[in-house]
Amino acid sequence: MADDSTATIRAMFDTREAADLAVEHLVQQHGISRPDIFIQSASDQNTTGTHSSRGDVARSDATHEGVIEVSADIAASKMQDVQKSLTDSGAIRVSGK
Repeated sequence: MADDSTATIRAMFDTREAADLAVEHLVQQHGISRPDIFIQSASDQNTTGTHSSRGDVARSDATHEGVIEVSADIAASKMQDVQKSLTDSGAIRVSGK
């Protein structure tokens, strides 16, 4: 019998650029559908990360007050591979349940 259980994985990123790269890896390398991936501030602050990346340097309205969270529900059997992919994409912290 195959294990078809799911788990939620969360990764924290310092920049929006790193979070976007992680989403591309989840889609292209792991076959996770874009609508199943969520990007949001890890706190109640509206943020673009803790520091600028190339795409947001010129913006004066983009605050840098916290990290960005990327989360997705994945097959539990893919947890280890997805954790490595997120870390390789620049995650500063990865957790899964």
